[in-house]
Amino acid sequence: MANVPKPPSMAGLKKRIREHRAREKSDGFVRERYCLAREDARAKAREWFQSYPKAAYWTEVESWRVTGDDRIEFTMRRLSSAD
Repeated sequence: MANVPKPPSMAGLKKRIREHRAREKSDGFVRERYCLAREDARAKAREWFQSYPKAAYWTEVESWRVTGDDRIEFTMRRLSSAD
């Protein structure tokens, strides 16, 4: 009979998730996620670009998708501070 590997322990899985989140937060970017109606989403993105100019803060829409109820779920990203 072949050796069947055991699934990873929950403690080990929780540790890996914690480590991943810590690495993700250490990249120097501030992220905020929104889920808004289409026009409100556009206004929020414009607000970010006006408050945090792309040239100084590397501001961008990091990811986005249209939800089933025609809302836009998106993540805005910018550097935490400009030099």
